[in-house]
Amino acid sequence: MVTIVEFLTYLRRLDVQVFAQGDRLRCNAPEGVLTPELQAKLVERKAELIAFLNRSNPSSLTSIPRSATAGDSPLSFAQQRLWFLNQLAPESPFYNVPAAVHLSGQLNLIALEQAFSEIVRRHEALRTTFVSLEGQPTQMIADKLSLPLPGVDLSALPASEREITAQQLATEEAQRPFKLSRGPLLRMKLLKLDATDHVLLLTLHHIVADGWSLGVLMRELSTLYTTFTQSEPASLPELPIQYTDFARWQRRWLQGEVLDSQVAYWRQQLKDVPILDLPCDRPRPPEQSYRGATYPIELPHSLTQALEELSQQAGVSLFMTLLAAFQALLYRYTGQTDIAVGSPIANRNRSELEGLIGFFVNSLVLRTDLSGNPTFQELLGRVREVALEAYAHQDLPFEKLVEELQPTRDLSRNPLFQVVFALQNAPMEQLTLPGLTLKPVKFNPGTTRFDLEFHLWERAQGLSGLWQAPSIGLSGFVAYSTDLFDRATVERMVGHFQALLEGIVANPEARMAGLPILSAPERQQLLVEWNNTQAEYAQDACIHQLFAAQAERTPDAIAVVFGDEQLTYRVLNQRANQLAHYLQQVGAGPEVLVGLCVDRSLEMVVGVLGILKAGGAYVPLDPEYPHDRLSFMLSDTQVSLLLTQSWLMERLPESQAQIICLDNQGFSQSQDIPCSTVTPENLAYVIYTSGSTGQPKGVLIQHRGLSNVYQAQIQVFNLRPQRRMLQFSSLSFDAFVFELLMAFGVGGTLYLTPQGARLPGAALVQFLRDNIITHAILPPAVLAVLAPTDLPALQTVITGGEACSS
Repeated sequence: MVTIVEFLTYLRRLDVQVFAQGDRLRCNAPEGVLTPELQAKLVERKAELIAFLNRSNPSSLTSIPRSATAGDSPLSFAQQRLWFLNQLAPESPFYNVPAAVHLSGQLNLIALEQAFSEIVRRHEALRTTFVSLEGQPTQMIADKLSLPLPGVDLSALPASEREITAQQLATEEAQRPFKLSRGPLLRMKLLKLDATDHVLLLTLHHIVADGWSLGVLMRELSTLYTTFTQSEPASLPELPIQYTDFARWQRRWLQGEVLDSQVAYWRQQLKDVPILDLPCDRPRPPEQSYRGATYPIELPHSLTQALEELSQQAGVSLFMTLLAAFQALLYRYTGQTDIAVGSPIANRNRSELEGLIGFFVNSLVLRTDLSGNPTFQELLGRVREVALEAYAHQDLPFEKLVEELQPTRDLSRNPLFQVVFALQNAPMEQLTLPGLTLKPVKFNPGTTRFDLEFHLWERAQGLSGLWQAPSIGLSGFVAYSTDLFDRATVERMVGHFQALLEGIVANPEARMAGLPILSAPERQQLLVEWNNTQAEYAQDACIHQLFAAQAERTPDAIAVVFGDEQLTYRVLNQRANQLAHYLQQVGAGPEVLVGLCVDRSLEMVVGVLGILKAGGAYVPLDPEYPHDRLSFMLSDTQVSLLLTQSWLMERLPESQAQIICLDNQGFSQSQDIPCSTVTPENLAYVIYTSGSTGQPKGVLIQHRGLSNVYQAQIQVFNLRPQRRMLQFSSLSFDAFVFELLMAFGVGGTLYLTPQGARLPGAALVQFLRDNIITHAILPPAVLAVLAPTDLPALQTVITGGEACSS
C-alpha cells in the first residue's frame, strides 16, 4: 500500500494542495485534476491525511484567533517590506494593483456604490493606513470610510476616441501613487462611454491587497450588487478574522524552531545564488526606474493539451513543466546553468484566510541546476524536486528571507531573483451582475518590479483570472522593464518560448541545448537568407590588377595623402610599376616572400603595391617591434629581399636578405604594368599573430581572399567615389589591408595618420575633423577613450586585435 508520505508527494506533483484544520480537510487543485477517482482516494484516506498534517504542522490544529485588541496593529512581514520600500520612494506607483472592467448594459449606480461601501465595511484592510509610531510602522484602521466613486463622462467624444481615452485614463490611474499614511488605499473611477457602456477602474495598493484579493472583491461585488439591485439587505456572512489578526498571529508563530527550520533550508538552498545575466538592449541603469510594458502570450489549445498530457505522464504539474521550459529558455539566452526564478504563491493555506482581502501572496525562489546538458525529462525531474522542497518551506515570507539572508544591496536589480514565472490555475467563479455583461479591459499599467515577468493562465481569463471563458489554451502576458528591453526583443522571446514548448512535446528526450527555439521565419533568415552570400566578383583578378583598373578610370583623383604630400592614382600606379619591374629583376615573383620594414610614409603604400605587382608576397615588419621578434620573423620566413628606408638600417637584425632602400634607390624602370604569372591562388602576404598565447605564427593570405573582401567592403559599407578613408592601423595588422581596399576599391582617398595607432585621442579627433574622414577602422580600446560627441559623422568598423584571414 502507498504510504501517506508517498500519497502527499503524488498530490504535490499534481499541484494539489491539501491542508488540515482541526478535523477538517481542505483541498485546492487546478481545474480538471480532481478526478472522481482521486476524490474517492482523498475521502478514503481523509483521517490519515488530517492526522499526518496536524502532526507535521501543530499550528493547524487551532484557528487564527480574532484579536480583542482594537486600534493599531503591527504589520505583517510582507507589509513591512513594502512600507520600507515606500519610505525610499514615497511617490512611486510600483506597487499599485490596477484592474479595469467594461460594463455593458443598464448600470444601477446606487447599487454599485452600496456594494462597494459594504465591501469596505467588511474588510478592515480597505480602511487601513500606515503610520510610524515611536519609529515602528503601524496599521491604523478607521471605524468608517466613505469611499467616493467619481465619474468621468466620455460620451461627448467621438466614438473612435472614447476607448483610446479610456485606455489613457486607466494607465494614468494605475500610475497615480498612494499616500500610505493618508489613504484610502483603494481608488475607484467610473468612465461613462454612453448610456449603456461604462468602464470601472479599480486601483489598490499592494500593501492591502494581492491578486487573490481582487477575486474576493469581485465575487463579493457580484453578490452584493445583486442583493442591492433587488433592494434586499446585505446577505454575506461576517468574516471570521481580519488581516490584522493574521499579522499578529504570523509574528507570534514565525519564530523559534519554526523560523529556524525554514531559514536553515533557504539559507542552504540560496547560498551564493548567482545573478541572471540576460542579454539586454541597453545597459542596466544604476538604479531601477520600474518603468515597464506588457506583451501578450497566446499558446494554441493543441499545444496546451500536449503539455498537460506530458505533465501527467511524467507525474508532475503543468506548472513544473512550464517552469522547466522557462528555465531552459533562460539557459539558452544566458548560457548559465544555475538559474533562480521567482514564483508567487497565494499563501492562503488556511480556511479563514481564503475570503480575506489583504496582502498574503508570497514569493518562492526556485533555483535549478541545469548543468550537464540534461534531457528535458531529466530537467523536469530536477525542477519537480526543487518545487516540492520549496512548497514544503513556503511559510517563510520572502521579506523575512531577505532580512535573514541579507544579500548584497543593489539598486539596479531585485535581490535573489530578477525574473518571475507564474501560472494561475486556481478555479475561479464566473462573474455576473444583473443586467450587465462584463469583460476585462486590457491596458498597460506602465510599471514592472522585475526585469521580466511571465504570467500565464490555463484558461482565457481576464482581469487577473477573475472569470473564465471557454478554454483556448494557455494565455497571459510578459511584463518587462523598458529600461532594458525593446518590445521587439520580448516579442522574439515569446516566440522562442513557444518554439521551445513545441520542441519539448515533440521530443521530451531531447537534450536541453538541442531543443529548437527559433521560429520558422528566423530559421529561414538564419539558415537561408543570411547564408545567401553568393556574389559576383572578379575571381580571376588580383588586388593590384583591380587597383590598376581603378587608376585607369580615375587617374587624376588623389589616392593617398600623408601630411603635405599626396599622390594621384596615376602617379601611385606608375611608381608602384617601376618598383615592381626592379623587384622582378632581382628575383621577385609568385610565392617569393619580400620583407617590408618601413615607417608610415608614401613609400609604405608604394612598397605594398610594388611587391604585389611584381607577383611576390609581402611580409610586414613593424620597425617598432622588438629586435628579437624581427629576427624571428626574418628567420622564419627566410625572405630573400627586404625593402626598407635608410634611417631604419641600424634597427634591422642580421639576415641573408638583399636590402633595398626605397628612399635612396632611384627606380628608372618602365612605368608600364609589369608582366606577371601570379594567380588568385598565389600568396599576397604573410602576417604574424601577436604570440600572446605562445610563439607567433605566420598566417598565409591568398589573392583570392583579398579580392573577395574588396568586393564585400564596397557593398557592406556603401562605398562611393571620393570617400575619405583613415589609414590608422599598423602595417603589421590585417586592418591595414582593409583600409587600402576600402579606399582604392572605389577611387577614394587614403589618409595616413602621422603616428598611426599611437596617435593620442584628442589628436585623432582633430585629424578626423580636419580631413573630413568618412570611414575609419578603429579598435575598441580607441573607441573607449573617445566620447560620442568627439566623432564626426563617419562610419566606424570595430576590429579585434589578432590577425584575421580574409
